[in-house]
Amino acid sequence: MVFRKPPDGGWGWVIVVVSFFTQFLCYGSPLAVGVLYLEWLDAFGEGKGKTAWVGSLANGIGLLASPVCSICVSSFGARPVAIFSGFMVAGGLMMSSFAPNIYFLYVSYGIVVGLGCGLLYTATVTITCQYFDKRRGLALGLISTGSSVGLFIYAALQRELIELYGLDGCLLIVGALSLNILACGSLMRPLELPSSPPPEKTCVDKVPDQYFVYHEKEKTVEENISILEKGYIDEKCVNSVPDCKQESILNKNVLSSININEKDTYKKKVVEQTNFCKQLAKRKWQLYLTYWKETMVLFKNKVFSALFVAILLFDIGGFPPSLLMEDVARSANISEDDYYMPLISIIGIMTTVGKLILGILADFKWVNTLYLYVTTLLMTGVALFAIPFAKSYLTLAMLSGILGFLTGNWSIFPYVTTKTVGIEKLTHAYGILMFFAGLGNSLGPPIVGWFYDWTQEYDTAFYFSGFCVLLGGFLLLLAALPCWNACTNQSSKLPPNTYSYKVASNA
Repeated sequence: MVFRKPPDGGWGWVIVVVSFFTQFLCYGSPLAVGVLYLEWLDAFGEGKGKTAWVGSLANGIGLLASPVCSICVSSFGARPVAIFSGFMVAGGLMMSSFAPNIYFLYVSYGIVVGLGCGLLYTATVTITCQYFDKRRGLALGLISTGSSVGLFIYAALQRELIELYGLDGCLLIVGALSLNILACGSLMRPLELPSSPPPEKTCVDKVPDQYFVYHEKEKTVEENISILEKGYIDEKCVNSVPDCKQESILNKNVLSSININEKDTYKKKVVEQTNFCKQLAKRKWQLYLTYWKETMVLFKNKVFSALFVAILLFDIGGFPPSLLMEDVARSANISEDDYYMPLISIIGIMTTVGKLILGILADFKWVNTLYLYVTTLLMTGVALFAIPFAKSYLTLAMLSGILGFLTGNWSIFPYVTTKTVGIEKLTHAYGILMFFAGLGNSLGPPIVGWFYDWTQEYDTAFYFSGFCVLLGGFLLLLAALPCWNACTNQSSKLPPNTYSYKVASNA
């Protein structure tokens, strides 16, 4: 497919608007799943750790499956994937309203909705990058706030819908709202030349066609020869009986020679096709070997290795508050009359503020983005340690705002990755880091829930979460202090990446 030069405007701003609303509609409920988490605890009576798997899967499965999502968008385009994913998200939410047990929710809400969100995220980022070049950072920043605004609004919306229509009615209505993703996806017009010629078949596609054409040709030749031979022989036999046997023998010899030539040609074609398949498999194997070699080179970079540990530990410890903060308030016996705003809504709006402010700070030349990122990790760990001491709505609201603001460090994470491995390795490195981020998202809430099931209080759980985040921050700081410049210079000398998947456009 041939694409025009990014216009940096025009229809691209429509793409930004629809991508913003797409992330708003698809991520609103999964990020505000803490409101539903309380209802599922009461409805199914399962442990907190087992119930927390629903929300953690919905938020982590999209990151875990990011390479698959990228392949789908690359193969089918952003618009078809967005429309199909809209059906997935809406269908998963509506199916969840009929869930008879928690295991059904693992599939309907955790996997179906989570995978749909991952596909939509990749589609929106990919189509936005196609339309913007010089203003790409601004465009990506605007659409990324859609998920944070969705968290802010959906937390209050789902709470109100539960009071009016119950849990099942809430999920049905939220699922119906998600159908608006179909309208947004239909506006994601691909940026391609209108008069672009159809793509030619690759060598891989041509080989089977040649074989089948040859096979049909061979069959047709034999049939035509047999028909002509029969008619010719019948006519000769009527006119001249003595010559009939000679003509028949002669034609049979001609036919046998033709069959031998056709069979030899067929064997040559099979040999050529076999050799081509062997060469193709060898080439693919070399690409896979190159990919793994480059992966090992990345992990030789001390800062990258520490960054991979830090993002894993940060998501294990830093993600649970957005899911469990409402239950923390209920466990602290805080009256609902004291609630001025859902704690999850505070996290959502402050995440938006954090993304914008931290992103602006990262653009200043005098700011080292790695140290800025390490600072957010250390402050997050301290805030998590303070949660067990919060016994009022005001203190929990303040801690929720601080944690939400610090979670906005996602906006500077691509900057940190680029400075660590170099722009040539960004796609490869970012895909690896996002996989481990998804793993942390999936494991964090269940671990905290299991701690509560064992101890019947959240104090130990959040001490563990704070320790994980602080450990990741200190490891990254220690790796950066002595060899930050050396690692940066070393990464710039690495050969360009020859195997990369497009999901790294998420950066």
